[in-house]
Amino acid sequence: MDVSVAGFDWDAGNRAKCAKHGVSIVEVEGLFSRPLLILPDESHSKSEERLRAIGKTASGRSVFLVFTIRMRAGKRVIRAVSARYMHRKEVRHYEKENPDVQDR
Repeated sequence: MDVSVAGFDWDAGNRAKCAKHGVSIVEVEGLFSRPLLILPDESHSKSEERLRAIGKTASGRSVFLVFTIRMRAGKRVIRAVSARYMHRKEVRHYEKENPDVQDR
């Protein structure tokens, strides 16, 4: 990702939404230290730009993440909206479509 960010924006709402799907804060933040496929998510938000990301955790599990970039105290931060582990069929499709992102 080319945009420099100062960190992450977490509160009870987005923590709970990620935890509901079993994905921890550490896993979400760790996704940004490895290769990610990032795509716009134009159909889900009218008020701010949303992005979708697909990446792997340190343990190798594939995660689908929806996030946005917000300004907090004059700094850009990543705000996770939701994260979930991907199903095998999704993983196979992702790996077939993005062979250069695998196993990094």
